[in-house]
Amino acid sequence: MSSFRNAVVSLPGKERLARTPFGARIIIHATAAETGGAFGMWETFTPPGHGPAPHTHTRETEVFRVIRGLYRFQCGDEAFDAPVGTVVVLPPHVPHSWRNIGDEPGQMFGTVTPGGCEQMFIDIEACSADTPEKIAVIEARLGIINDITLALGLTGPQPR
Repeated sequence: MSSFRNAVVSLPGKERLARTPFGARIIIHATAAETGGAFGMWETFTPPGHGPAPHTHTRETEVFRVIRGLYRFQCGDEAFDAPVGTVVVLPPHVPHSWRNIGDEPGQMFGTVTPGGCEQMFIDIEACSADTPEKIAVIEARLGIINDITLALGLTGPQPR
């Protein structure tokens, strides 16, 4: 039975701030720890030309809603543009990435189910992870695979 029994509230001005692997600001709204593992939720603010490197989630499905800006997503062999209002669902075990291709800062609301990978943003901030290698260790622990985790041999079973 889930331990998710209380409301999770993220009030304006009292949000938890963190950052993405590419250094952008992120606001954490809900974590797996708070939802009994059901989901994680955040808002990401992306400078023009930025976004995560191609990566693969081994545990969760990601859902994004574009609030501001224009993004280009890559999911497997498919590439598509996502203007304001677009909802994108990215499956686990499929390499994907996205980038703000507009001239203005972008904003997206993200959710993962089950929750857990939102911890990456919190850990990057808390550990001051400032190199791709330090970030790769955090990503690998959370089941996220990319070129750096592969190069460092961090893709074996990782403790949760």
